[in-house]
Amino acid sequence: MRVLGPVRVVGADGRPVALGGRRQRELLCLLLTARGRVVGVERLVDELWPDDPPPRAKGAVRTFVSDLRRALEADRRRPRVLVTEGAGYALRPPPECVDVRRAERWAEQAGGAPPEEAARLLGDALAQWRGEPFEEFADAEWARAERARLAELRVRTVERLARARLDTGRIDEAVASLSALVGSHPWREEAWRLLALGLYRGGRRRDALAALAGARARLVDELGLDPDPRLAELEVRILRGDPALRSPASERDVWSNAAAAYASVPARSRLETTAALISDLAVSGAVAAAAEQRLEAITAAERFGDPELTARVIGRFDVPGVWTRSDDPEGAAAVVAAAERTLDRLGDGGSRAARARLLATVAMESRGTADRGAQAREAERIARELGDPRLLCTALAGRLMQEFGRTGLAGRRRDLAAEVVDVAVDHDLATFEVHGRISRMQALSALGLFAEADADAERVDALADRFDRPLAAVFTALYRRMREDRPPAEAAAVLARSGMAGLAEGTAALLEAASLPDGGGIDPAPDLDPGPYAPWVLPWLAARAGDRDRARALLDAVPAPPHDLLQEALWLLVLKAARLAGHPAALRRAADALRPASAERAAGSALLDLGPIAPWLPAPPL
Repeated sequence: MRVLGPVRVVGADGRPVALGGRRQRELLCLLLTARGRVVGVERLVDELWPDDPPPRAKGAVRTFVSDLRRALEADRRRPRVLVTEGAGYALRPPPECVDVRRAERWAEQAGGAPPEEAARLLGDALAQWRGEPFEEFADAEWARAERARLAELRVRTVERLARARLDTGRIDEAVASLSALVGSHPWREEAWRLLALGLYRGGRRRDALAALAGARARLVDELGLDPDPRLAELEVRILRGDPALRSPASERDVWSNAAAAYASVPARSRLETTAALISDLAVSGAVAAAAEQRLEAITAAERFGDPELTARVIGRFDVPGVWTRSDDPEGAAAVVAAAERTLDRLGDGGSRAARARLLATVAMESRGTADRGAQAREAERIARELGDPRLLCTALAGRLMQEFGRTGLAGRRRDLAAEVVDVAVDHDLATFEVHGRISRMQALSALGLFAEADADAERVDALADRFDRPLAAVFTALYRRMREDRPPAEAAAVLARSGMAGLAEGTAALLEAASLPDGGGIDPAPDLDPGPYAPWVLPWLAARAGDRDRARALLDAVPAPPHDLLQEALWLLVLKAARLAGHPAALRRAADALRPASAERAAGSALLDLGPIAPWLPAPPL
């Protein structure tokens, strides 16, 4: 049972359990918050229908309980999880089967554990959160106290994890999490104190003092609070350089010691290792920082005038993409230009592996903007000849981002993604397994094979938790919103915190526009801004609003959508707009583009599902 985010129940086989409608899910949550105590039917009625309960509300509650029991119990005749006692019901699942209980237990166990063990337990506890607790019932009266309690538990767990990381020398991780925490919770004095301590232990004395000054200013000027005396005490100790402030793990902090010794390593070697660290930054969620540092590393490598070195620096960033629009188009174009310059300088010499990595880079960074399928296929050929599994996954990642030459190629992408998964599993390449499964989840959505896509989403979440791949959970969260047909507004928060501009820009507006019914009745928000999707969204909005003249004018000028994950959905919006506006030429054009995808759904992005394509296609001309 998962309630730290969207409410879900997953069976022992890893597949989602159907819980029925919103009221049934709310009933499950209500009973879960009672922590095994009996909740009377009268109270359940009051909570489920606080304003105006229907005449047969009690009967409805009993029906909901019966349906939930059918979903949760192996033997409904002898229920052990959802039980009836007197005039009420109690939910008593095994504690290890509920994400809240697991988080609470691990947080409690961390209390008396050594720092290393405490960090592991607290990290496991935080990994249970997949969003806001009881996300879809945020406005319910019964949920307010429990949501507040769990919000406090999470914040305290973040602080305790940071403390454990500071005690084990993982200073950068602690500072990163604390910086985010004080940004969202500026009144947390303990978070400010730990942040300043972490900055000081990381050799950033000036930043530590600035953090304390910032904490004092925010607490006094903005919140009217007197700062905790411990903040002033820490400031004095930092100014004095108190030796007791040093990390207990400073003598065994492998990272700090290695970094200090690394200054004596020759510059070329440092550059190559830096490229590897930038790759790790990207897959760990620091997308913008990684992109900036990557270009600087490439520029530095080119200054040496050694194309082999430059090829290794460029190729070491073997981070696969799962979205066909780049987060930084200018940066991507600069990387492509550098890779092509390096290919020219290598000529027929140099290692074949370096050549394959450069070609795969060109294919990956050109996604959604240029046809680089030939480069991707050449990279794949070299990787197969060399028998290098990581290089093969890199090349196949490039191919996947180039396999959009026309609509209807989901089957091809599914097969490529399946090979990525197989190779990654055999060779313990977690990042590529995540990539392959997300790519296959997208392709399976287009093919309407949602049970298989669900299984991939579950595995992606497990890998993301285990290997700290936070960006992966963005794609599975959006996929589940699509699968459960939840309101488009729920995607806005996920997109906003993704940190991926290529995914987020204009997407929330696209989802809202695509969800509107054909015949009007629901008006879009007046500030709806589809951004880069405007050429295909605006004709649809005009047509459904009854402005046929404007819709036709827009359809006259509509370009073909980019060759990417959304091309089927965007073409279908054009087709629907043309049908509503009475524009036969635009209708024929969209239908011709979509005909190769007639056996698919307009769902290949795993972001929105406009349903099967075939019913919208007119009969082809004789």
